[in-house]
This record gives sequence, structure tokens and C-alpha cells, in this order.
Amino acid sequence: MSEFRNGVADVIRTLNEIGFDIGTYHISVWGALRIAIVVVLVLAFARLGSRLAKRLFRRIDSLDGGQQLLGEKIVSLAVWALAILIGIDVLGISLTALTVFSGAFGLAIGFGLQKTFGNLIAGIILLMDRSIKPGDVIAVNDGAGSTFGEVKRIGIRAISVTTRDNREYLIPNEILMTTQVENWSYSSRQVGINIPVGVAYGSDLDKVEALLLEAARSTPRVLESRPPSIQMVGFGASSVDLNIFAWIDDPEDGVANVKSDVLKRVWRLFMENGIEIPFPQQDLYLKNSEGLRALAEAMGKREKATGE
Repeated sequence: MSEFRNGVADVIRTLNEIGFDIGTYHISVWGALRIAIVVVLVLAFARLGSRLAKRLFRRIDSLDGGQQLLGEKIVSLAVWALAILIGIDVLGISLTALTVFSGAFGLAIGFGLQKTFGNLIAGIILLMDRSIKPGDVIAVNDGAGSTFGEVKRIGIRAISVTTRDNREYLIPNEILMTTQVENWSYSSRQVGINIPVGVAYGSDLDKVEALLLEAARSTPRVLESRPPSIQMVGFGASSVDLNIFAWIDDPEDGVANVKSDVLKRVWRLFMENGIEIPFPQQDLYLKNSEGLRALAEAMGKREKATGE
């Protein structure tokens, strides 16, 4: 055993002699190799600790998804900070020697990394106040309009939101902290849907209302615990305007498909019961005048001449 130790000491001494001096500092192959070994061990320790924290919090069933993710982030940050401090201590680096570096690092945070650290803190705050959690359905502005998607994960820099057409948005955490966000499942997953329907003037509104309710109630995703209702919106240019208001509790599965199912049932029931869905129409009234009579006489003479 002593021979092995002596051999290792000789190898270290040889590697330490291979190098060069810069002022009072001696840079050698052994020094560079020691730094590389410590960095690798620090990274391995930090990643292993983060994975163990993730597995530990996933097994705690008393916490919801947001609380589990918050615990994972906090423990991971603590593990990384501890690993870095241990690495600095093992390398024998004096913290006072890092004064200049810490000042430069602070300037880098203030200028170049401000957004990165802002997103990091914003993500932790979002997880702490639980205003947005994995699994929530929120409205996303895609530039052309507002669509909705399900929050898949909350990362250090951004959250991942997947829409119904499988487009994935990466929204910086800081934006969600400073702008208005529409969360469809913040306090309840039940969402109300408005479905406009128009019927012809002269229709039996009591019968129309009964058919609309039948169409809504027969749609599988419409809740029975909160029955649908019918409101009369107003008198339109070509139709009596009504509105079906229904409730669902699975907004992540889409809203447009529920509207489509209800309207298909409305169409079939209206066809079976003779309820007319009107086309746009206008009534034209011609005022009697000398010019109009002269035009009618001229057109009559022309038709008579053509007939002859």
C-alpha cells in the first residue's frame, strides 16, 4: 500500500513540475487536471442531487404538481450552490480572491443576464403563489388572435404551453408576471361556452328552446350537474337571435369541437321539426312616383314590342 502511495505521489510530483509560472502563480498539468476532476465531480454531484430531489418530491402524494415542482427547483438550486462552494473549498480558492470576479459577475447580471435571472425569479414566484400550474389551461396570444393551450411544464426560463393543434409555445416567465393572463382552470376547471343560434321570424320560440336544450343536453361533454340554458339575445335583421350557454369541465380537450357537436344536433333537430334557419334577407319597397310609372310604361312597351 505504501508503494502505491509513493508511486501516486511521484506521478503527482512529476505532473506538477510540468508547467510554467505567471508571477507568483505556478500553472502545471497537475493543477489543470485537479481542476478538471473537481469540476466533473461537482457537476456529477449536483445533477445526482437534483435527480434525487425530483424523485423524492414526485413520491410525495400530499403535494400537487405545482408544489412538487417548486420543491424540486428550490432543492436543485440549493444542491448546485452547495456543490459549487464545496468545489471552491476543495480547490483552495480564497473567497477574497473572487472579489473582482464577483463584481464583474454582478455587472454581467445587471446588463447581459438580467432577463435570465428575472425569468428565474419569476418562475419561482409563479410556483409559490400557484397562479399558473402544470395542467392549467391558459389563453395564449399567437399574434393573429388569442388561442388557448395547456401548461405542460414550468422551466427555469419559460413555461411550455401546448395548443390543441399541437403547437408548443415557450413563454418567458417574466412576461406572465407582468402581463394579464387568462387562466381557465385557476380556481375551477368548469368553463362556460356561448353558442349563438338564429331562427326565422314566426318560429315557435317555446319549441325552439326545447329543441336547443335537447341538443345541448345530448352532447357528451356538456355537464349535467350544471344544465345548459337558453337566452334570447335580440331581434336580428333576418332572424331571432338566441344563445345556448353550456358548461364543460375539460377545457384542455377543446371548445370548438363542443360547439360543433351541439350545432350538428341543432341542425338535425330543426330539420326534423320544420324549424327554419333563415338566409339573410331584405324587404325592398318602391315608392310610387311619376318617374317610376314612366319607367314601368317604357318597360311594358318594350316587352310588347319584343313579343310582337
